[in-house]
Amino acid sequence: MKKFLIIDSTILPSVYEKVVEAKEMLRTGKAKGITDAVKKLGISRSTFYKYKDHVFNVSEGMIGNKATVSFLLNHEPGVLSLILRTLAENKANVLTISQDIPINKIANLSITFDMSNMEIEMDVFLTILKRINGVVRVELIAME
Repeated sequence: MKKFLIIDSTILPSVYEKVVEAKEMLRTGKAKGITDAVKKLGISRSTFYKYKDHVFNVSEGMIGNKATVSFLLNHEPGVLSLILRTLAENKANVLTISQDIPINKIANLSITFDMSNMEIEMDVFLTILKRINGVVRVELIAME
């Protein structure tokens, strides 16, 4: 079972903050890719990959129960329905859904949901989402 802590970043090695910054650069398009982001920040790709799924930026002064998850999906009927059913079965309440037009039979999807009623850990839930037929990739983008 994972345990999350809120820690003042001033007492941590700067690498953690740089990984969070790299993720933000990728999200906002300020870096062309992972190689570009890590080069600009002076960290290695292996460092980025080691910590990217484990460090997050908490919204300023606010702790809540929301998560945003990004998906790559095969362009097949019913994949989004399976994801939404899985969210509902695990007591997640969908707040927003954003899906791009499929390119080369792959679609980008982003879902933000309220996880306050969920009874399973986020890492277990992400594993369940990854196992859905038609899901190519799942990535936790943010939690607050």
